[in-house]
Amino acid sequence: MTRIRTTPQHSAFQKIPVIDIADLFSEHVNDRKQVAKVLAHASREVGFFYITGHRISAARVDNLKAAAKHFFSQPLASKMQSYIGLSTNHSGYVPEGEEQFYSASQSVHKADHKESYDIGFELDNADYKRPMLGTNQWPNVENFQANVTAYYQDALSLGKVLFRGFALALGLPEETFVKQAIRPPSQLRLVHYPYDPSAQDREGIGAHTDYECFTLLLPTADGLQVLNGAGEWIDVPYRPDCFVVNIGDMLEVLSNGRFIATSHRVRKVKEERYSFPLFCSLDYDTCIEPILPVMEGEDPNKYSALVCGDHLYAQTIQTFRYLQKRFKAGEVSLPKSAKAVASFGQFKAVIDKSSQSGA
Repeated sequence: MTRIRTTPQHSAFQKIPVIDIADLFSEHVNDRKQVAKVLAHASREVGFFYITGHRISAARVDNLKAAAKHFFSQPLASKMQSYIGLSTNHSGYVPEGEEQFYSASQSVHKADHKESYDIGFELDNADYKRPMLGTNQWPNVENFQANVTAYYQDALSLGKVLFRGFALALGLPEETFVKQAIRPPSQLRLVHYPYDPSAQDREGIGAHTDYECFTLLLPTADGLQVLNGAGEWIDVPYRPDCFVVNIGDMLEVLSNGRFIATSHRVRKVKEERYSFPLFCSLDYDTCIEPILPVMEGEDPNKYSALVCGDHLYAQTIQTFRYLQKRFKAGEVSLPKSAKAVASFGQFKAVIDKSSQSGA
């Protein structure tokens, strides 16, 4: 996640639209284009929407939830055997406190009371070495790998269907995005918020947009809120029959501002809950830059080009303690893409501050 949008460009929407995407699976292009029109409207006016007709089975979802509950119910010592810091491709268990978030003033934000298990695109190819890609780290927990992998593959396939829908929605050839999503660093997070009796919610805390093209979210409870064009926080109630989709920074750039990434937050609540976001991106080396002409009255230099994977990796180094330690030890380095590094000019100050504090 990244910036907070302080001047929303959306309408003053009061609810999140529900879109039946069943016809995106149709053999007839006109059926797919009809859904794309609805996607375009929701992406332009709200940036968030529910989807039905997604073809991911209830059994697949139930198995994912069961795998998460089983894993997170273990003692911490057992979970730490799959600690993300033991991996070479940023996969594994993320304990509470591993992630650090900084403001523009370089102050550390208090992290959410949460833990997660992160996996990415499974890739065993010695000729294609990129950060955040490789063979996932898996715990020795019965059926965990099988159930999580099965869900990931189904969700990744659904993401490609949506990529085709977004291309049509922008008036582009249908394969524009999917032909650049062959082995993407698209991350699935299994997030667990334990019962937290000390939780105190405050309006606007944690507001952000997502880095990637879009997020395909499977929530399990209420709590998500989005910021409308009037500066109001609008609830996104939990719907067991739906996934939630939101536009991310990269799709905003690719669309040259036609689709806008919406600021959102999750209220801090005491109750235990889970969340399963899949952050859908393009291939690591993809150049993210506007592919549509600038709209009338807009700044033609509003969006800078960046490399997809470098963008994600730089942000990940900045956020995770184990990567900050590797950075200071000279074991990892910032991406070579000058544009990506320039996009995160605050990174050096973050590392310096971390070093001074002995983190």
